[in-house]
Amino acid sequence: MKRIMTLILALMLLASCAVTSTDNEAKGETLTFDNYGREAVIEKNPKKVLTLGPNCTELFAALGLSDKVIGRSLVNHSRGPLPEYADAVDAIPQLNYASATREAILTSGADFIYALDWEIGDTGCNIEEAKSYGMDVYVNSATTLEEQYKEILDIGKIFGIEERANAFVDEQKSRIALVADKLSGKEPVKVLVYDSGNDGVFTCSGANFESLLVSLAGGKNIFDDITEKQWVTVSYEEVIKRNPDVILIHDYDSPSVEEKIAEIEANPTLAELDCVKNERFAVITLESILPGNRMAYTVETLAKAFHPDQF
Repeated sequence: MKRIMTLILALMLLASCAVTSTDNEAKGETLTFDNYGREAVIEKNPKKVLTLGPNCTELFAALGLSDKVIGRSLVNHSRGPLPEYADAVDAIPQLNYASATREAILTSGADFIYALDWEIGDTGCNIEEAKSYGMDVYVNSATTLEEQYKEILDIGKIFGIEERANAFVDEQKSRIALVADKLSGKEPVKVLVYDSGNDGVFTCSGANFESLLVSLAGGKNIFDDITEKQWVTVSYEEVIKRNPDVILIHDYDSPSVEEKIAEIEANPTLAELDCVKNERFAVITLESILPGNRMAYTVETLAKAFHPDQF
């Protein structure tokens, strides 16, 4: 009798585990998502993931999924993860220091890729080729908060962590709303986003996710009327005409922020700006303006730089 009761308890425990599993494989589900006009079909629960882009990698760490990531790319576009995710991100092997190569992707052994749109395309390994090697692909290409929230919730469904993903989205919304409350009634500052300079300023347009983050932080991208593409080069003369109040500088591996400020101050046209004369510079790491887990962090950081009197 004792042995029978033990067997019954063991069977009940196994049944319980099967019922509570949120694993796609355990459920036998095929998941289909609208991934920016492309149908992304996930037929199996991913076990080996590539995160192509520092924002993609850190989002997986933020959602507690870093143990599934076997390779990451674009480390050269990063100044390092946020402290709370440093251990998890640093433990992930680098697939490539810069952009992921076709060979590295196809020989990685991955079964799922979460990639910045420019990291998975016709110039290297494209989506169809990755699929032919057994890799499901989900593209990161958000230009609105709602799109990025959807990406996070989709990842939650794919990996069976829907509750965790929902909680993360709710936290982001709450923190961004707090910034909006603090900036209520404040006039937006005019912002020039400075990625680099050569024959003009390479900056973000109104179609870029960064432009949205700038606006949520109490700023206005002076080139938000350009929407044909996300990144554009504008003339120094046009910058003078639009007369920014602050210059927001991207921080990544090279050139350094100090070198960028020096080239701005040495430029005879940009040197005429009051914000240059008054050293009204703000700095943000490049991965912080990409769509991912840092939405609230970036809005908070920029708001403090744009409106220090409110914080």
